[in-house]
Amino acid sequence: MKSAVRVQDLRKVYVLGDEEVHALRGVTLEFPEGDYVAIMGPSGSGKSTFLNVLGCLDRPSSGNYFLGDDDVARMTDDELSEIRASRIGFVFQSYNLIPQLTVLENIEVPLYYRGRVTPADRERCKELAALVGLGNRLNHRPTQLSGGQQQRAGIARSLVNNPRFVLADEPTGNLDSVTTSEILTMLDNLNAAGKTIILVTHEDEVAHRAKRIVRLKDGALQSDQRLRD
Repeated sequence: MKSAVRVQDLRKVYVLGDEEVHALRGVTLEFPEGDYVAIMGPSGSGKSTFLNVLGCLDRPSSGNYFLGDDDVARMTDDELSEIRASRIGFVFQSYNLIPQLTVLENIEVPLYYRGRVTPADRERCKELAALVGLGNRLNHRPTQLSGGQQQRAGIARSLVNNPRFVLADEPTGNLDSVTTSEILTMLDNLNAAGKTIILVTHEDEVAHRAKRIVRLKDGALQSDQRLRD
């Protein structure tokens, strides 16, 4: 099976004054296309740093990061911006919607990084809104939506550029149990449709919806458990 993401001996060191913080200590992992992976670990284990590196929001101090066949660790800032805009979808715990924009406009946001939004683009955004159950909320603003509806809008936004994979950082952390189940079902369906999903969570129930659980501790790989194919 073709690799969607591959990291080799990934290390990240932050220099804070006279102190060096080793956030990642030689992590080597591969995620095939269509995988569904939960990243777990205690606070300070490196999971957020790992997700930021995968999302091209941060650079590794050393090691290799391959997105498909491309060595992302060697790319320029402009090339990384293009990767973020076109090949990676982000879902955030805090939703990160723009309060002044409508649901439809929030879904369209990633498209502005590549230029204007065409009529065909707008129709695709409407289709994505309908896909996540917000077809009748297109003109609502985030403050008029529940937390679950805001997260649905975030998921639609993450898909607008048809990314190679979706990164989700505690996507159900602010949601009640019923809404959590709905959002997880949505991620299950995206994975069933072929999307590669990598999510960070501290909840065992959420992690066990994935096909695989990777645990980090003190910046190193602690375990890699395949639950199902």
